[in-house]
Amino acid sequence: MTSEKDIYRSAKLLIDQHGEDATTHASMRADELLEAGDIDGERVWLRILDAVRELQNLEPAGRLH
Repeated sequence: MTSEKDIYRSAKLLIDQHGEDATTHASMRADELLEAGDIDGERVWLRILDAVRELQNLEPAGRLH
């Protein structure tokens, strides 16, 4: 079982590496694992995808004046 801390750490790293495309990368990885028959891996990446979306919603949209 992957801890919530590890999920959010992975999500943050994905955002740092891919910016706005982080959700696309997480979705693609989940799909790849599903196609390979790795259901547990797919579930982990779906959790990471949810965490990416949550973290991106917490980030400010622009500069504050």
